[in-house]
Amino acid sequence: MQALHDVPAPAKLNLFLHITGRRSDGYHLLQSVFVLIDWCDWLHFERRPHHSTITRQDLSAPLPADDLCLRAARALQQATGCSQGAHIAIDKRVPAQAGMGGGSSDAASTLLALNRLWNLRLTRVQLQTIGLSLGADVPFFLSGSTAWVEGIGDIICPFDLPQAAGLERFVVVKPEAGLDTKAIFSNPSLKRDSTHATIADFVAAPKSFTRNDLQPVAKTLCPEVSQAIDWLETKGLQGRMTGSGSAVFAAISHDVDLFDAPAAWQVKICDNLGLHPLAGWIRD
Repeated sequence: MQALHDVPAPAKLNLFLHITGRRSDGYHLLQSVFVLIDWCDWLHFERRPHHSTITRQDLSAPLPADDLCLRAARALQQATGCSQGAHIAIDKRVPAQAGMGGGSSDAASTLLALNRLWNLRLTRVQLQTIGLSLGADVPFFLSGSTAWVEGIGDIICPFDLPQAAGLERFVVVKPEAGLDTKAIFSNPSLKRDSTHATIADFVAAPKSFTRNDLQPVAKTLCPEVSQAIDWLETKGLQGRMTGSGSAVFAAISHDVDLFDAPAAWQVKICDNLGLHPLAGWIRD
């Protein structure tokens, strides 16, 4: 096996996001349900068996010089002592600064692809340990499915959404402006004392879990978040922000006219994947 082409890296949505506290080291404690959607980046990998160099090619939007894919590849080499290299080409489609986990998903798909391409045979837990060192959302994308997530993002409990929840399709809106995650989490007005909930609470009443504790601060930093939510409301939809924004979304059960969205916004109808497209590559 010398190459893996068209490797998907799906985005995620936070159906809700509660901040329940803050650790002494500054990390925030959260509770959320993460779902995978079919808005994907696409990655292509070529194995370099005779030298350990990792190179990258940007096929669309340019990425930072030291992006998460390169960091993930080097972390995998370091953790395993692997002497092989790779060339990674990235077709970046998931918007940045959206709260959709695009960079973390790219890192997770990189770990899965190179684990396969280099024949390393690491398990899910081993890959998640490496992933957590790259970012709090990376372990989720290695879990393989919808999950209840808490702690700093390191406690992940996969589960099946209730069919009656009506969470199979979404309209996702990314305003032109983005948001910096650190600016939100460092804001003194951020609510950090939400009451703890359980998976059982969510399963019993999923439609009552719609709050994102980061949204009020995000709206003050980025007025377009409010504008996007208001636009969804004109469609009869209850919008809320995903992650740290600036993307917002709403569950839908019927066709929605999207023609009047501002030209600078990215608007997409997305399906809930339920299972990660690379779930078959994950070894327990």
